[in-house]
This record gives sequence, structure tokens and C-alpha cells, in this order.
Amino acid sequence: MFKIGNYKIGFDIWGLTLFLAIMLPNFLWFAVPAVNDVLRNKSVTPLVDMIASVFQVVMVVALCIIVNKYCQKPMKKVLFRGIVILLVLYYIGWCLYYAGNINPAVILDLSIAPCLAFILFSMSRKNVVALLSASIFTLCHVLYSIINFIM
Repeated sequence: MFKIGNYKIGFDIWGLTLFLAIMLPNFLWFAVPAVNDVLRNKSVTPLVDMIASVFQVVMVVALCIIVNKYCQKPMKKVLFRGIVILLVLYYIGWCLYYAGNINPAVILDLSIAPCLAFILFSMSRKNVVALLSASIFTLCHVLYSIINFIM
């Protein structure tokens, strides 16, 4: 249950670390395009993209500066392992993408794996604000990926 009194403004270095770890391949992609770079195609879902962008910012801010005073640190091993597995799957997806293996599974991996990592992290931190924003971001991000690259 969400109680505003359970939260404080602080800084969660692990929230920032996860965000940067997920953004690392994106920074590379901005600098060095893939040979067959379908991700640079013009989006046909501008409203979904805008909603996703807003909730992505809210999610990152919530992950980094909204802290639940009662979250368990360190996080449960099962959640930590899940986040690591999702991050590895995400990096594998980027490797496949850069190798020219562009198919629905790779596109969905690039879309779903990082979002699920954010959701697991939000759950581990008992951060309802981050969890809700990550969930909305996930829905928009997956919808964007399906409409723009799979359909």
C-alpha cells in the first residue's frame, strides 16, 4: 500500500546505476549506427512516444530520488538475479541487432528486457511511484515497438 509517509527524498545510487547500465547500449547506438538500423525509422506512434517519454523521466527520477524508508537492503537475491539476467538478455539483444539479426524476438527483447529490469528494481525498493511509472512506460514502449517494427 502507498503511504506518502513511507517515502523520503534521497538518492539511490543503484537506481542510477541500473539506468546507466541500460542506457549504455543506447549511447553507443546514438554514436555508432548499426548497418541495418531500423530503429532510426520515423515513428508512426508520436502520442505513444510522448507518453512513454514522460513516464520514462518520471520513472528514472523516482528510481533515483524517491526512497522508501522501509525497503529491504540489500535486495532479495531472486530479484537481483532477475535484474542481472534481464540486463544480460538486453545486451545480447543489442549484439544481435548490431550483427544484423533483426527480427521480432530481438525487437521485443530490446523493448521488454530493460522495462522488466526497471519493474523488478522498483519492486525490490518497494517504490510504488517508480513501479507505476515503469509499468506505464513498459506498456507504451512495447506498443511502440510492436506497431513500428513488427506489424
